Amino acid sequence: MALRLIRAFEGCRLHAYRDMVGVWTIGWGETLDVREGMVWTQERADEVLRRRVAQFQLAVLKRCPALHLEAPARLAACTSLAYNIGLGAFGASSVCRHSARQAFEAAADSFLLWNKAGGAVVAGLTRRRQAERALFLQASVAALPC
Repeated sequence: MALRLIRAFEGCRLHAYRDMVGVWTIGWGETLDVREGMVWTQERADEVLRRRVAQFQLAVLKRCPALHLEAPARLAACTSLAYNIGLGAFGASSVCRHSARQAFEAAADSFLLWNKAGGAVVAGLTRRRQAERALFLQASVAALPC
C-alpha cells in the first residue's frame, strides 16, 4: 500500500534534479547521497524505492510502535508521510503522537498539517495528505461493528 501511494505522488525521474526546495533528488523522490549529474535506470529507481520503503516502514514502527497493532493501512499512510517529510519530522509529528495514544481521528487530521514546502502551501502536497489521511482512516471503517 505504501509503495503504491508513494509512487502515485512522487513520480519517477531518472536524472538528478533539484526539488521545489532545492534538494537534489532522483528516482521516486530519493534524496540520500544524490548529486548533480546522477543518472539511474528505471530498474535501479524501482529497486531503491522498494528497499527504502521497507526501511521507512521499520523506522516508522520504531518511532511509533503502536502502529504495529493497527491495520496495515495506518502504517502505509504513516510510511508515505515519513518518506516525504523525513523520519525525524515524522517522529516529532502530531500524527505519531496521536497514533501512539490511539487518538486516530486526531492523527488523521494531523496529516493535513504537512502540506507546505518552503513555507508555502503546495496543491500537490495537499492532495497527497488528503490521500494519506483517507488511507489512514480506512482502518477505522474496517473496524466498525456490523
